[in-house]
Amino acid sequence: MIRGFRPLLRGSTYSGMLFAYCGAVASLPLLPFALVPTLVWPSAPYGVQVVLVLLVWAVLIGAVGLARTTRRALIPLARRLLSVPLAAPVTARRRTNEPGTAPTSTSPSAADRWRTPLWSLLHVALGWTGALVSGVLLVAGLTLPAMGWFRAEAGLSLFGWSVRAEPGWRSWVVATCCLLLAASVCAVVTHTLRWSAPRLLGPSSAERLALAAERELRLAERNRLAHELHDSIGHTLTATTIQAAVAGEVLCADPVAARAALRSIEESTRAALEDLDYVLGVLREQKAETAPTRTLADLPELFDRLRHAGAVVEPRLSGELAQVQGTLSRAAYRILQEGLTNALRHGAGGPIKVRVAAEPDGLELSVVNRTGEGTGPGPRSFPTSGHGLSGLAERVRLLHGEFEAGPDGSRHWRLAVRLPVRLSA
Repeated sequence: MIRGFRPLLRGSTYSGMLFAYCGAVASLPLLPFALVPTLVWPSAPYGVQVVLVLLVWAVLIGAVGLARTTRRALIPLARRLLSVPLAAPVTARRRTNEPGTAPTSTSPSAADRWRTPLWSLLHVALGWTGALVSGVLLVAGLTLPAMGWFRAEAGLSLFGWSVRAEPGWRSWVVATCCLLLAASVCAVVTHTLRWSAPRLLGPSSAERLALAAERELRLAERNRLAHELHDSIGHTLTATTIQAAVAGEVLCADPVAARAALRSIEESTRAALEDLDYVLGVLREQKAETAPTRTLADLPELFDRLRHAGAVVEPRLSGELAQVQGTLSRAAYRILQEGLTNALRHGAGGPIKVRVAAEPDGLELSVVNRTGEGTGPGPRSFPTSGHGLSGLAERVRLLHGEFEAGPDGSRHWRLAVRLPVRLSA
């Protein structure tokens, strides 16, 4: 029984009733227009005139509900007064410029367009019903005890419905029941509006699809940023560790080489910090700077940093690499960067052979390094996440390319990627 009274003690019950009153008040400016049939047909029976006024009033309320601004105004008000988690309306648009995604539209269907008019009618109807019934009960609950105090028979009548109480304690009992009933009406109206709001004001089917596509794009962007950060920071830390070791070994014997290694550390860490700042800005949903772009044109700088780390890089570039642009050029750079990082981490010294060939129908990338015993500085131990090759495979798959990684003979490891490409004119 106590549980049944809990809704009557909640503030949200009465804030919801206030929302219902707002609907009733908002419909008042339309009432003069609804009275036009009584002026056009003054000789009609009273009952017919009432029905006509109510029908015209309902049509006008529904017409106002068809306006998009009505829903945009109702959602924040319902969210605040009804305590219902309603998503903000999605601006109508079509997304056609996202690669790999189908265009989505937020244009509502015919059925979805009538949800807001239906909500407006329900809102106004509940507002007027709740206001009249709870108002009568509230007035009765406050008036009957006062009438009983003066030993007079108390009564209240409205639309044929009456409440009467004899003087004495009976008037207090009836007044208490009236107040409880008024609170119950508020609870029922609020519950009905709260139950209906997500169904009539919530996202339409088209908006849900648009929101799902938006979430998918955000997840894809964050996944891409994770790959970028892994490639950039992983490569920089690997190269920096090797360069620092080289600088320490030749600091006394060859100060020039040591200074060159330190300069390379400075340049590579500065580039990695730019990538890190951009990624963190995006993840914090702040206005980040322009994304740092590393493309195939930056390969010579990448090879130089590796040489400063003591690696022997033997690049072989062919084709019109400058004509490979945009996403493909950036992805190819990151693939080669990750392949070279793996060669530094797990290779056994010796030359690292890099091949980049731009052909009319595809871009071929390969990195070959020694894995057996060699004459170089030997393999180094680095902590790894284990996601390097899987991340590369996923990146290549998203670009509809071919990926291959594995032993090449008994003493070499080969990473080979082929990406479909259309060279720019």
